[in-house]
Amino acid sequence: MKADLFDQRRLLELQAVDTQLTQLGQRRKKLDADPVYATAVQRQRALADKAANLTGDLADLDRDIERVEREVELVTKRAESDRARMASGAATAKELEGLQSELESLARRQGTLEDDEIELMERREALETELNEVRRQVEESRQVLADAEADRGRQVGEIDAETADASSTREALVINIPDRLVELYERIHAKQPVAAAELVGRRCGSCRVEKSPGDMVPIKAAPIDEVLRCEECGSILIRTELPQSKPSSLASEHELKKYT
Repeated sequence: MKADLFDQRRLLELQAVDTQLTQLGQRRKKLDADPVYATAVQRQRALADKAANLTGDLADLDRDIERVEREVELVTKRAESDRARMASGAATAKELEGLQSELESLARRQGTLEDDEIELMERREALETELNEVRRQVEESRQVLADAEADRGRQVGEIDAETADASSTREALVINIPDRLVELYERIHAKQPVAAAELVGRRCGSCRVEKSPGDMVPIKAAPIDEVLRCEECGSILIRTELPQSKPSSLASEHELKKYT
């Protein structure tokens, strides 16, 4: 393939932009997997789940306490009724004996219920203390997460802005490079990160392999408009030193003087 030297050199600019776009993509992926942000999200979720579970446990305890209180109220009312019956003098001796036995049973039952209520209230107090602490941690972790999200959003915005600028630069470059040369570059770039590299001395700027003196003979002898490929990595080799052969008419003497 033949292509003007200066069109070939534009591939280096295109490669630089593509390298920048690749790096921006890598930064974005790294940002998505940021351990600080991921840890903040996980902690926020874990604490929120714990707070929800404790809230549910607290609601269960409140129902248990309410049930015990209802039972205590029923026992108290029953005992008051029995005592009123005994005080009325209308009960027979056998009924009085039964009422007294029931009052003793009710007293034991009330004592058990009150003990249960005290235990439940103590558990509730401990649970409420734990819940308040978890809620404090939830608020704290929410702020940490908000700060992490703000920082991540700022970095994403910067990456997106740089990506947009680089993409615009790339479009402008591609327009000024012949289609056949762009197509060759794109085919190579689809397979590997570096599709065009400068030949610095005898070293390929892509694979960094230094050519032997024998390898350099045909490279130096090739016309200036010949599109060369690195035999090691397949990248397009962009020559910065003029070849020894007669230049193509595609590059004027005035333009070539800039590279001598």
